[in-house]
Amino acid sequence: MDATFAFAKNIVDLKYEQIPQLAVEAEKKQLLDTLGVALAGSSKDGVKELFEVVKSWGGKRQSTIIGYGIRLPAPHSAQVNATMAHALDYDDGHEAALVHTGAVVVPTCLAIAEQKGKVSGKGYIAAAALATDLMCRLGLSTRPNGNIAGSGWHFTPLYGFLGAAAGAGRILGLNEDQMVNALGIAYHQTAGNMQCIKDGALTKRMGPGFAARGGIAAALMAQRGITGAKNCLEGQAGLFTLYHEGDYDAKALVQDLGIRFESVNVSMKPYPCCGIGHIFIDLALALAQEQQIRTGDIGEIKAIGGESPRSLSEPLEIKRNPRNGVDAQFSLPWGVATALVRGTPSMEHYTDEAVKNDDILTVSRKVSYEVDSSLTRHGAFGPGILRVVTKEGKEYIRRMESPRGSQERPLTFNDCVTKFFDCVSYSMRPVSKERAKKVVGMIERLEKLNDVTQIIRLVHKE
Repeated sequence: MDATFAFAKNIVDLKYEQIPQLAVEAEKKQLLDTLGVALAGSSKDGVKELFEVVKSWGGKRQSTIIGYGIRLPAPHSAQVNATMAHALDYDDGHEAALVHTGAVVVPTCLAIAEQKGKVSGKGYIAAAALATDLMCRLGLSTRPNGNIAGSGWHFTPLYGFLGAAAGAGRILGLNEDQMVNALGIAYHQTAGNMQCIKDGALTKRMGPGFAARGGIAAALMAQRGITGAKNCLEGQAGLFTLYHEGDYDAKALVQDLGIRFESVNVSMKPYPCCGIGHIFIDLALALAQEQQIRTGDIGEIKAIGGESPRSLSEPLEIKRNPRNGVDAQFSLPWGVATALVRGTPSMEHYTDEAVKNDDILTVSRKVSYEVDSSLTRHGAFGPGILRVVTKEGKEYIRRMESPRGSQERPLTFNDCVTKFFDCVSYSMRPVSKERAKKVVGMIERLEKLNDVTQIIRLVHKE
């Protein structure tokens, strides 16, 4: 029997009390982190334009667009919110599955909860945990012995359509048959590719929005009786056959379903750029601090790693000289140079204006990359080695096994609170420090809330 049926049953039947406490805490951290990066991304390129598009469509005032305070139909609002959550590439991610879960799951569940009304914190947590778990399991099962990063798929929207349908369907209270249909309808929409990164296009940040919108639509359609493919994952023309040539791990897909939740392995980011390059940023920061390297003395820099970071290093000319903020987010040379020149990278270093900074560009143009197959880890970003050689020939080498923010070195809830306050300061609409503190408090006791949309109302309280 297709795994779709097992997922549908699990999504519909699982009770909040069956969710491990670690997974509950993970969903609180995911909500706080995603809400923060969404507020910070509310004014970024592509978001404002998308907001104007969906605003022009109009419709029922069902769900709030974060940072703008305007209510529109749930699919419209979720699309904008998910886009802004991914705009900075500062949102969470599962390293092994290569999916950003929060940018899809949080906007979807908040939007449909607001539309439905009176959804408790426990109801939200269950829906978000199940949706996150589904997205991660799909990624973990893909090409188990291959380099999934080089496949060309953007897995966040590809699996996000199904994750969003699961989360929305759970909150709507779909029965098992309806949930199977919702997943099938979502599968009929699944898409997402990495060409946008190669071309420095804004559609990179749009992917989670397409998934959130499509997943909500799938759940609403299934609720009305529209049918979808039943065998959408393992069927003759199912996702793994059609999109991945049958190369997947069927056992990993459903093993310990309802017992083990992959949300506990989702990592929060310390830097607003692609997580694959974070270990080299950490290495650059460590070398700069330990060796007191003066950037004017640098002759060359070599980043040595496995296969995954290659995508942030080629074509080298563009990665050394980002054309825009999107290029910078996916450039290993830019991240390393920024760390050496300016210290800890922040949001201000990944904009269309920032890529014109000559002092960072001068160092970025000295960064090259070397593949060492012994450093390749399936489903992990480390280890990495950074070698800095001065103009006088002095050499500094540093190796690191895992980056900050990874499962080996995770950000704590308090780290996420600090990040949240920083992100809030960039919001399209001001959010006072007092209200931000209250939001943190609500999320800390999320399972005790009678209505999860109290959080959204607090963010936009005048």
